[in-house]
Amino acid sequence: MKQLVNEHRSFLLFLVKFLVFYLSMTGVYSFFLGQYNTQTNEVDAITTDVAKRTYDLLVFFNQEAVIQKHPSQPAYKVLFHQNYVARIVEGCNAFSVIILFTSFIVAFSSTWKKTIAFIFVGVLLIYGLNIFRIVLLTLGLFYYPKSKELLHDVVFPLVIYGVVFVLWIFWVFKFYNAKTKVNETE
Repeated sequence: MKQLVNEHRSFLLFLVKFLVFYLSMTGVYSFFLGQYNTQTNEVDAITTDVAKRTYDLLVFFNQEAVIQKHPSQPAYKVLFHQNYVARIVEGCNAFSVIILFTSFIVAFSSTWKKTIAFIFVGVLLIYGLNIFRIVLLTLGLFYYPKSKELLHDVVFPLVIYGVVFVLWIFWVFKFYNAKTKVNETE
């Protein structure tokens, strides 16, 4: 058993670091969400910020848009050219994607300086991309309402998870030096 553990030490270390960080951050995020009363339709601060940034981006592109609190759900309504086309709920804020991204980077951590810098840039990229995604989804739902399932359930998740995957690959091949890590453990 000891030989098996030694042979797969790098993988097991990655797995433990990933799971500990992922579960810890998910717990912290759940605690954060628990501060908001969804029974009274209270929306968390991250989702509120995403809604505000979505509005800012729509207005920046000179689009007629209104973001307003949903009267009967913990969400925001997106009104585009006076039509209710979408809603922004907690699941739209991409925070769970950010936790997944960060957990992988921490599990494959390099030097702390590089790791923190890459996480910071990656989180900003994912957060910004997510807002851009909501804007494009709003446009898509307005102009192509019959494509709702394709856009919301396939295209945009594929894009955001695709970017996360590319960031992971970039991290592993550009910043994480596996040979150095193996030599350090010997």
